[in-house]
Amino acid sequence: MADINLSRITKCFGDYRAVNQVSLDIADGEFVALLGPSGCGKTTLLRLLAGFEEPDHGQISLGGQIMASPENGIMISPEDRNLGIVFQSYALWPHMSVARNVGYPLEVRGLNRADQDRKIAEALDIVALGPYADRSPSELSGGQRQRVALARCLVMEPRAVLLDEPLANLDVHLRETMQQAFLDFHRRTGATMIYVTHDQSEAMAMADRIAVMDKGHIRQMAAPETLYREPADLMVAGFVGAGAVLPVQGVTVGSDGNCSVQLGDSNITARICPKLADGITNANAGLCLRPEDVWVADEAPLRGQVDDCVYLGGRFRLSVRIGADHTVPVYANRRARIGEQVGLKISDGWVFDRMAGEAA
Repeated sequence: MADINLSRITKCFGDYRAVNQVSLDIADGEFVALLGPSGCGKTTLLRLLAGFEEPDHGQISLGGQIMASPENGIMISPEDRNLGIVFQSYALWPHMSVARNVGYPLEVRGLNRADQDRKIAEALDIVALGPYADRSPSELSGGQRQRVALARCLVMEPRAVLLDEPLANLDVHLRETMQQAFLDFHRRTGATMIYVTHDQSEAMAMADRIAVMDKGHIRQMAAPETLYREPADLMVAGFVGAGAVLPVQGVTVGSDGNCSVQLGDSNITARICPKLADGITNANAGLCLRPEDVWVADEAPLRGQVDDCVYLGGRFRLSVRIGADHTVPVYANRRARIGEQVGLKISDGWVFDRMAGEAA
């Protein structure tokens, strides 16, 4: 396996910059997710790493070896990068058995039959498909086919594994099953893995770190819990996790890294992004709230109107409108009527500059 380095990578299609000055370091054995809305550049970045696209500027290195550097005239072909790739479609040969599908890359490389059989058996064992070696792909479920594709990737002993929205075609139950399969695969092999998705729940469940992309840039890269609790800017706060971002006034920064802000008639204690402690202004201050930060308390001075109430099993999720323009998600232990006025208490939150365009 190998570490991966991308330095100031740019890729344009005509006048459109799909990837814009992206730098990224991934450690050997790390599981990193590229997360973002459609068109943010995450798949293009994966294709650049795989060698299917050539960058216009910048440098890509794998295990210390330069894979692409247009400034130096270097462009290593995809087959010479030894990267395993798992696509959204399974891309299995329907006329071949599971074992033959898995071993096909070894046939192309000319390995002898004994080595092929050994590597195929090892790869199928890792994805728990050993008993299915003689079956055809048509006899497998969607999740099993995806595991065949993963085994075919693994059998080549790649330096890293690239996964391009591999669960997009599966139903909810199979997605959860395959998430665990990918995690088990990562733990057993120690592979460096880069996982492209627009589904934040997938990224949160599996990745060591997540790079949130938007308009060709990485807006923030951090551990899942950091992205959730400490978003760097408005885009990350709105895209990652359920919650709301509310404009606040009266920002007073304390010496302990916390601050006091005014929301309606209430003063709220929240945490503040360290980089903003000396420079945040009332005009740009935003308070990021997650549902677990807010609860219904009839005596609270902050009031809102219930716009929606959904039962989640064991608790309710309310959408409570504060003022004319802002809605806050709240978890509650009782059903609330639509239009009901409720008091809200806020226990925590994260204050940041709503106008910030770069990661903190």
